Amino acid sequence: MRYTYIWKLAGIVVGLSLAAACGGSSTAPSSNPGGGTGGPGPVGATMTIDANGVLTPSSVTINNGESVRFVNNHNTPHQMASDPHPAHTDCPPINALPTLGPGQSGQTNALTTSRTCGVHDHLNDSNASLRGSIVIR
Repeated sequence: MRYTYIWKLAGIVVGLSLAAACGGSSTAPSSNPGGGTGGPGPVGATMTIDANGVLTPSSVTINNGESVRFVNNHNTPHQMASDPHPAHTDCPPINALPTLGPGQSGQTNALTTSRTCGVHDHLNDSNASLRGSIVIR
């Protein structure tokens, strides 16, 4: 009986591991498309999706270890994520952002590598007005 329990437990662990590893290429909203390690840092800049659906400013500069806050003032949900689409692998801390409904805001995890990171709306990746960059110095 003990071995049956262990096998069931092992099956659950394997199943959960596979579910977490499988991403797919869906554009369905994700609460967190892979936020990297660590948590948020102090907010160094804010990027806003305005009422017209335009990311402004399109580029911000922050210090190493800071986060960027995103505000959605548009009438539709947006899920800002790291480039490239759909892998979102350039700057994983950006991916800590949840899908932001109208009037919501969220922040990235701390960005700790000095570089320039591209950002886009995962739900509308071909929209140039929802693309931008974060410079980490």
